[in-house]
Amino acid sequence: MNATWIVSANASRARFFSQMQTEDHLEEVNDMINDAVRQRMLEASETDKLGPTSATKSMHNTGGATPNKLYEPAQTPDQHQAELFARDIINYLLQSHREGRFQQLSLVVSPKFLGMLRSLMPAELESVVSMELNKDYTQFSGDQLLEQIKGQVAKKSS
Repeated sequence: MNATWIVSANASRARFFSQMQTEDHLEEVNDMINDAVRQRMLEASETDKLGPTSATKSMHNTGGATPNKLYEPAQTPDQHQAELFARDIINYLLQSHREGRFQQLSLVVSPKFLGMLRSLMPAELESVVSMELNKDYTQFSGDQLLEQIKGQVAKKSS
């Protein structure tokens, strides 16, 4: 199949559209939702809360120096969930490309999430990416998305 897929995504939703010819309407082929990121961090079912002395060797009541109470993990729970979702998207795209469902790929992704996808993307997919647009249009219909893409391409070419 000589289709182009357009991925419209952010950390909580990814929509996959297919287009056979440049003049054709977009046909939605998949819609992935990441509910874990959609929930507020405090409402998430996290059992481990970060306390002021998390992951430190506390010396309270021992007469020793008090450790730094500004512990921050390398990755927040939201960032971790976003990365897991990005990996799911990459795996879906890789499988679909290997099945021959598309030949070219356009990414219309929110800025932070686009960086995450780029960092996880294997060379096999990088080679078929024909366009990247760092915008979040996940709420747009296929026609609205296509209109925005055409507008951005026209801006870049003029």
